[in-house]
Amino acid sequence: MRARTFAAVLAAALAIGAAALLIPSFGRAGDDHHHGGFPHSWWGPPRDVRGMLAQVSARNLRADDLKLVSFGTRHTLSSQTDPNRGIGAARDWIKSQFDQIAATSGGRMTVELQSFVQPVSSRIPTPTVITNIVATLHGTDPASADRYYVVSGHYDSRVTHVLNATSDAPGANDDASGVSALLEMARVMAPHPTESNIVFAAVAGEEQGLYGSEHLAQVAQDNHWNVLGDFNMDIVGSSLGGNGVRDRHDIRLFSDGVPTNASAADISRLQTIGGENDSGSRQLARYVKEVGENPATGMNIALRWRRDRYLRSGDHVPFLERGYSAVRFTEPNENYDHEHQDIRVENGVQFGDLPEFVDFGFLARVTRVLTSTLEAIARSSRPPLNTRAISANLTYNTDLKWSADPEPDVVG
Repeated sequence: MRARTFAAVLAAALAIGAAALLIPSFGRAGDDHHHGGFPHSWWGPPRDVRGMLAQVSARNLRADDLKLVSFGTRHTLSSQTDPNRGIGAARDWIKSQFDQIAATSGGRMTVELQSFVQPVSSRIPTPTVITNIVATLHGTDPASADRYYVVSGHYDSRVTHVLNATSDAPGANDDASGVSALLEMARVMAPHPTESNIVFAAVAGEEQGLYGSEHLAQVAQDNHWNVLGDFNMDIVGSSLGGNGVRDRHDIRLFSDGVPTNASAADISRLQTIGGENDSGSRQLARYVKEVGENPATGMNIALRWRRDRYLRSGDHVPFLERGYSAVRFTEPNENYDHEHQDIRVENGVQFGDLPEFVDFGFLARVTRVLTSTLEAIARSSRPPLNTRAISANLTYNTDLKWSADPEPDVVG
């Protein structure tokens, strides 16, 4: 930066959510150009990542989804001890899958159960044990050892009445689709070293009030994780909406503008200087679009400038509340007949979140988007630190200042 004396440093919106100016430290200029309708990007993806994306299997996704459905109900208040039915059986099976995946990682992946007792609260009538299954693929670059990227899906399910813990609640799309994608990403990525830490988290308690992700985000904060991105996958398995529109090549990505944890002073600053469209979450969403849209994924990222759908919420919100950048993936056109519904037929219409309404080819492409994104962001440099705009003098230029990146492989 230009050396200069200044009387005041104005913390712009960049200081609320630093722009994700991530510079790749690998590859050749001009290598792996995009083809066929996708814009040119520095991220091709490269050859080794294309190999990983090719391994993503719709057949595996379908098998995992059907297995999760087979537990009958995965309601947070359902049995935790029955070996075949209820959330406990689903928890144990997911843990076993992550353990098998970790065995392929050369010791780089660890798996843990994060359990806690949720006291009586909204939608929790009695103290209830809630358990997240967390698999961490540890980074191999000491300079990136503090960086964490979290990708999550919730494995609990529900029917029409939020406290009905006994009726069948298959949850094939909401959110066995997200958990199946989570497992498939872990399978594909575990055998390959990654520079930064990637956390694959199957969380519970979402339908009762985001309790599992609230706990996970608090664990991240208490342990001083430098979470540079949280990616929530929820209802990502169907290409056919209740509006009758089938869209096999788009996925919605939600990101908030004014940060959820913004103080009154932050909001006043945004009103003065702008930047509400430059939050960390918005920049993260733009990054996903840049590296997730390519011929190897066959997908377009439909950016939605909101924290979530109207009247809805998701597991990325507890991360936003703690100041982390976080986004939510959801299919382009939802079908409310297949969300939060008792299984039944009315006037010839099938209700219920059943596996026949999941498009596993579509889910495979969504899984490739996340895999491409995680591989790109884990290899890139961290966002610039202490970014600020200098406004000491009236000038035609905007001068920016930031701290030097400590990582040794940054090229510019």
